[in-house]
Amino acid sequence: MMFRTRALPVLAMVAALAGCSREGELVIDQGVGITSVLTTCPAVGIPDYTGDITTFRPGEDRSTASLDVSAAITNLRSTCDDTGEQVYSEAVFQVHARRADTSGSRTVTLPYFVTVLRGGGAVVSKRVGEVTLTFADGQERASATAKAGSFINRADASLPEDIREKITRRRRPGDIDAALDPLADPDVKAAIARTRFEMLVGFQLTEEQLAYNVTR
Repeated sequence: MMFRTRALPVLAMVAALAGCSREGELVIDQGVGITSVLTTCPAVGIPDYTGDITTFRPGEDRSTASLDVSAAITNLRSTCDDTGEQVYSEAVFQVHARRADTSGSRTVTLPYFVTVLRGGGAVVSKRVGEVTLTFADGQERASATAKAGSFINRADASLPEDIREKITRRRRPGDIDAALDPLADPDVKAAIARTRFEMLVGFQLTEEQLAYNVTR
């Protein structure tokens, strides 16, 4: 599965994060037009096509008339504790579901995953959980709250000192590299990429369910 997420890329967060740095974060603003915040906490998002799930009645085609249950992940919120050697991030989200047949009470259990990516593509970990929704007799809709968490090694999410020095070194007018963007340095870009983590949450889909989401 190709992960395309709604989490903001690190260097695209410049404007959004310019005013919200805090102690322990690296703030870059050294007279060369760069303002960014790098944090050890992972970005959190939902990969494309995994925020919804649709099931059909067994033995029937995949037409609208055969729909059984549809559900969506909403209100994804995250917290992060980066005070220790292991950075812990937790995401809380809601699942809203709708069923086609409202007769009788029913319990539906849906699987979801939490995956940690490093550098935009390397899978560090993946776990699968379940969220249970209960429909009362005659009830069309149901909702539930679920959460997912992950740990990241703080050292892996921190820039090496030599790279930090390259980025934050004050440049004076007349210096040979005064007009150069340190974030354009290949070594700096690669180091930043290695320290960037994403925690992704979505439904654990079958190949057929994923194909349905992509093509509908």
